[in-house]
This record gives sequence, structure tokens and C-alpha cells, in this order.
Amino acid sequence: MPEAIWISFAFGLGLLIKAVGLPPLIGYLAAGFVLSGLAAVPSIGISAEPTSVLAHIAHLGVLLMLFTVGLKLKLKSVISPEVIGGSLLHFAITCFVFTPGIYLLLDITWYVAFMLAVALSFSSTVLAAKVLENKRELRAFHGRVSIGILIMQDLIALVVMSLAAGQTPSEWALIIFGLPLLRPLLFKLLDASGHDELLVLLGLLLALVLGGMGFETVGLSSELGALIFGAILANHPRSQELAKSLWSVKEIFLVGFFLQIGIGGLPDTSAIVFAIVAALVLPLKGILFFFLMLLFRLRARSGFLTALSLTNYSEFGLIVASIALPEWLVPLAITVALSFLISAPLNRFAHPLYEWLSHRLAPFESKQRHPDEQPISLGETRVLVMGMGRTGTSAYDWLQATEPHLMALDSDPAKVARHQREGRTVIYADAEDNTFWESLHMPALEAVILAMSDIEAKLIAARMLRKLGFTGYIVAHTMYPDEARYIQEAGADDAYLTMSETGVALASHLLDRPIATKPEPTS
Repeated sequence: MPEAIWISFAFGLGLLIKAVGLPPLIGYLAAGFVLSGLAAVPSIGISAEPTSVLAHIAHLGVLLMLFTVGLKLKLKSVISPEVIGGSLLHFAITCFVFTPGIYLLLDITWYVAFMLAVALSFSSTVLAAKVLENKRELRAFHGRVSIGILIMQDLIALVVMSLAAGQTPSEWALIIFGLPLLRPLLFKLLDASGHDELLVLLGLLLALVLGGMGFETVGLSSELGALIFGAILANHPRSQELAKSLWSVKEIFLVGFFLQIGIGGLPDTSAIVFAIVAALVLPLKGILFFFLMLLFRLRARSGFLTALSLTNYSEFGLIVASIALPEWLVPLAITVALSFLISAPLNRFAHPLYEWLSHRLAPFESKQRHPDEQPISLGETRVLVMGMGRTGTSAYDWLQATEPHLMALDSDPAKVARHQREGRTVIYADAEDNTFWESLHMPALEAVILAMSDIEAKLIAARMLRKLGFTGYIVAHTMYPDEARYIQEAGADDAYLTMSETGVALASHLLDRPIATKPEPTS
């Protein structure tokens, strides 16, 4: 069975690559190339011919990837000058510079040169998101800018893929303009699906059946359909839960995509030379992103961290090439893998790298600061609540009656806006963002309540408060005794167990009312 051989090689090389701290997809590409090489030796008896099954799995992986991109497609995440302007300017400049360069270096047409430039203009959503997640910087300012730019690039890639496919839609394609009317129904289906296998099946139904097959039926791109159905659900409170539930399924199917590329043929000398040259010009991509971020008034530090996370080539470039330039898939696959080999280690040491280069980069900063990077001053605030979920909100509301100098912070912009509409003094800030702590002023602060749900955020907040010289009272809540100990070791005065405190609070209500006594039995 060729499938058993593919899975074995993909797992073995993926595990080996992961062990050295690199993305496993490099191992999947390598597995395909190894299988292709072994198939060239008749005595071994291994077949590495791509089958329709593998091609179908690869296509499903692409659709699921686009569906999960759509689930993150909230307008607030992309409607900002640095995201829209930065992504469009970078795309335009890259294509303008790369297209004539590729045309002059290679014996190809202007169209092929342009499409190669387009493929090389994108950055890796998979790698950047994984790096930012591992460093707990997805919600940091530079993390949000990076993800916004990646979403914009994904949308550009989708437009290019639709144009390159050259599909002629039928008259039934007009029905897609009525899809937003389905949002209430889809929201109800998502609510009714629970948290288990039905949730995963709903995602597969929307991405592969309604989005993929449905759009193909009316002559539209299946990739466009998957993205649109994901975007329809993007504003649902459980959209990210759906994305997480599909993560493993999507990753498994994408293994088929990378395997298919490798099995398609071994790289020749020209493919390797192309990849090396593309790797040599990779720093230009990061430099361009850095100066574009400065153009939109980001600090040098934020611009550097954003640019470094985007300094790589994208698996989306391979998806574009699979439709527009299938003969260039192998050279581009080697190029993407090589960029990951460069980008992953650099991003691991992003902060020390900036400290080393800061004296050279800081002079390029604009004197005007981006609104999201202004220093935060707590002013006369005496009590600060960090994290405005149910626990933080309850603490805030209880204190509000007796404490006039009260403020709260939260890392979810939508939640901040809701609390502000309800009359609470809440501002956006992320405890896991070093930039926040570097610009924080708290002259009158006396007490801090750590009510975030994430244990790492509580630990960072406690450490940073003490590091900044705060000597007041820090209290936190947590679910587990070992976490309570860690929080106290990080600098908190007290850390209470949530369920224990809930029991105490319930019992305290008995003190507010008389307890009826049983009548004495009559003889």
C-alpha cells in the first residue's frame, strides 16, 4: 500500500525535522523527495506516483486552510492603515521589483515572471502564526499587525488564484450574494453543534461541501467558497473554537499537499539554484516590511518584530503555483523550505536580535507614535483589574460601589469596547506584551487583581509588576493549587482557588438571611 509508505516517511522525517526546532512541513516535503528518489531505483520496488487519492487529500487540505483563514477574517483585524497599506504596498513593490529581475535571469515569459513574483511576495501564515503563538505574542501589537497583513495577503492570493483559474461562472453564481442571509441559520447550527465531533463535522460540511463543492457546481472557485463560508462565521463567539477543532484535520490533509509536491519529482540543479537565489534576496523582503511599518508610525521595535515574522516565503505561494504555474511547484517548494530554515531560528531570537540592532534601527523611528503604541498611564487609579472575563467583571462591579479610582485592562478589543459601552473604565492592554510594560506609568496604584484566564499571563504580570517596583497588594485566582504556588512565587501576595472561593461565596449568602429552625417534635 503506497499510502502506508507515505504516512511512515512523512511521520519519520516530520518528527526528525521537528526535533531540531523547524516546522514539520519541511520534513513532509523531504519525505516526498525521498520517495521520488527511491522510486527511481527499480530494485527497491517503491512506487511514488501521485494518486488521485493523494491529490484529493491535498485539495481538501487547501480548502480547510482557507476556511480557517476565513474564520479569522474579522474586519477589525484588517481595517487599519498599517495592515491594508503595508500589505498592498509590499505586494506592489515586490512584484514591480521581482518581475523584471526574474524575467532577466530566467528564459521565461513576462506572465510567468509576474506569477513567480506574486508567489514570492507572500509570507507564511503557518510559520508566522506558529512562531507568534509559541512566543505568546499573537495578541501583542506587532503580532496583531503581522496576522492582519497575512490575512490581507491570503485575500490577494485568493484573487490571483481565481483569475488564474479562468473559470466562467454560471448564472447560478449570483446566488452567492445572498449567502450573508444564511448567517443567522449558520450561527444557530454552530450553537447547536456542541463541543465534540459534531463541531468538526459542521466545519467539514461548510468548508468542503457547501463551500468547496457548492461553489464548483456554479462555476466558481472552491477555494473562494471555503473562504467565504469561514468569513460568514468569523464574528460568532465560537468561531475560534471551530478553527481549533479543525486544526489537526487541516494539518493532516495539508501533509498530503506537501507530499504531493515532493513526489511530483526530484529538484534539478536549476530548481536548487532558483531556491538559493530567492533565499539570498529574502532579507530585502524583511527590510521592505520594516520601513513600511515605520512609514505607518510604528516604533522601530514593533516594526522589526513584525518584519522578522514576515521574512519568509509562503505555502500560499505553492497553492497559487499549483493552479497558475504547476511546472514551478518543485523549485518554489524548495524555496519555501529554505526560507523556513532561515526564518524559524531568527524568530526564536527576535528580541535579543533587536536589542543588538536597536541603536542602528531606533533612529529611523518617526517622532509621531502610532495610537496603539502610546504610553499608558493609570493616572490616579488605585485598584487595577487585569482581565475582564466573568471573574474580573464581577470583581470590578463589586468594587465600583466603594472605589472611585478603579480601572480595568483586557487584551480583547471587542470585550474592551463592550465594557466601555456599559460604562466601565476599561482600556486595551496585553499583559504578555513587553511593550505595554515598558510604557506603563502607575503613580498611585495600590492593588492589582489578576483575573486573566491564562496562567502564563498572570505569571508575567506578577513578575513585571514587581520588576517595575510595585510594592502594593497583588491577588489572583486560579483553578489548581500548583498554579497558585507558581503565581505567588512570581510575586503575588495571594492566589485563591476559584472553586474554593465560589463555595465560600455561596455559603456566605446564608449569613444574609435567617435560617429556619425545625419545630420541636410534639409528644
